[in-house]
Formats: sequence, C-alpha cells, structure tokens
Amino acid sequence: MKVEIDSFSGYKIYPSKGKLFVRGDSKIFRFATSKNESLFHQRKNPRKIAWTQVYRRMHKKGLTEETVKKRSRKTVKHQRGIVGADLAAIAAKRNQTSQARLALRQAAIAKAKTEKKEKESKKEKTKAPRTTTTAPKISKQQMKGGKGGR
Repeated sequence: MKVEIDSFSGYKIYPSKGKLFVRGDSKIFRFATSKNESLFHQRKNPRKIAWTQVYRRMHKKGLTEETVKKRSRKTVKHQRGIVGADLAAIAAKRNQTSQARLALRQAAIAKAKTEKKEKESKKEKTKAPRTTTTAPKISKQQMKGGKGGR
C-alpha cells in the first residue's frame, strides 16, 4: 500500500483518498482534504499554520522523549612539545622577559658575525692563485672531431 504525503499539511494520504492538483509547470501537489487545498490556493504559508506538520517540526512540537540529546564532548587543551623543543623548553621561553630575549638574540647575532669573519679569513689564507693557460679554446664539437672552426 502506497501512502502519499499531503503537499500542504504533511499528513498521510491513504489510497483512494484526497485530491491531486497539477500546476501549469507540471508540478504535482497532493491534498488530503479540501481545507488543505483551499489554504494552498490562498497561498498560505504552512510554516505559520499551527496544525501542519511543517509548523510542528519547526517549533519542535510532539517530539518523543525517546530521543536523548547528544552529549557534546568538551575539548581539552593539551600542551605538547614540538620537534626540536620539548615542553619544558617551550615553557621556559614563554616565561622569559623581553629584555632577556633581546639580550640572547644580540649575543647570537654577534656570535654568528664572528664565525663568519673567521671563516672568510681562513678562506683568504687557503686561496691559491689561479693559473691561466694560453692554449686556444676548443669547442666540444671540435673535440669530437666535427667540422667546427676550420
């Protein structure tokens, strides 16, 4: 047995009951009673009419007590270490004063500059003078025995 649903009220329409209305754009509407049909043709909004299923659903009426509200879990914040820094190191950095942080930064910059200077001075000491050859330049094509530059 196929049970239809009323287009206006949302009630069930059993076989051989109700009316069928086909609009000009070929959309089908089914009505259980002439009351529903009349209200539909008056362009009444079923959401504003208290006895319709749409209204009841919207205003949470007649819900059975079987449905228990879902319990939402509270999010818990966890502090975790990051790769290369454990939790204790992160906490220590967070509790540092801005002056201490600034001093550490300046010390690190100074250290990096001195290391760079030492590296450059070592480079200059080990640098050997380049020897240049006066042989004529030969292209790859000529090396392979091709016909280039003759």
